[in-house]
Amino acid sequence: MGKPLSKQELHNLAMNIVGRQLEAEGFEFLGVNSKLKKNPQFVCLKEKQLYFIVVRNVAYPDDPQVYDKALMKKIKIHADKHQQGAKVYYAGVGLSNAKDPKIPVYLNEDYVVEYRGPIEVDYA
Repeated sequence: MGKPLSKQELHNLAMNIVGRQLEAEGFEFLGVNSKLKKNPQFVCLKEKQLYFIVVRNVAYPDDPQVYDKALMKKIKIHADKHQQGAKVYYAGVGLSNAKDPKIPVYLNEDYVVEYRGPIEVDYA
């Protein structure tokens, strides 16, 4: 057995997965923050539209599509101060051990990713 990944390492892995997708889709990174509990993780620009993207590593068996609505509302208020109509997205990345989802993800061992892309946050 290897060493279990720390919360920061899991967070960085989730950010790398999301960051690669954003880059492939033509987003320009204006700001990147990989510190735990500092939000948002990415501030991006695409076609003159500003995007604030919150990334979370979500442990099995939790659903990576479920986000904290109160936190996301705070991010939206913050985003609107920078650009009215700025878009706020949540990117939940489920990471689990490939052999057994109930045990930690270990350094240099296979893992499973459950990620369906960023979700535009609904404020209703």
